Amino acid sequence: MTELSRVGLLSSLPGEALTRLAERMVREDVPAGRTIVAEGETGERFYVLLSGMATVAQAGRGARSVLRPGETFGEVALAMGVPRTATVTAMLPSVVASCDRATFDELLRPLFADDE
Repeated sequence: MTELSRVGLLSSLPGEALTRLAERMVREDVPAGRTIVAEGETGERFYVLLSGMATVAQAGRGARSVLRPGETFGEVALAMGVPRTATVTAMLPSVVASCDRATFDELLRPLFADDE
């Protein structure tokens, strides 16, 4: 929960919601070079990069950006109901936390609705 409270986007969640999110998130070690999400796949999880670095790339456009600890990804597919819009690959050994679509819809979707 402490790690999640340091994530800019998630820091605006009320304490109770952040606690529920932390309880439902799955932590995973990702080796360097492994694809975390692939462009075109159905999106079922939202991710927070807790440590390490990852690249974001799109077919035909190449590398788009680098994700650093505290950054999130995977929300576009969940919020918009579209396939993954990019591939995210771990550059270094990394740790991610992720939650499923139901948790995203319940606790996180309002954070993205406010930005639109």
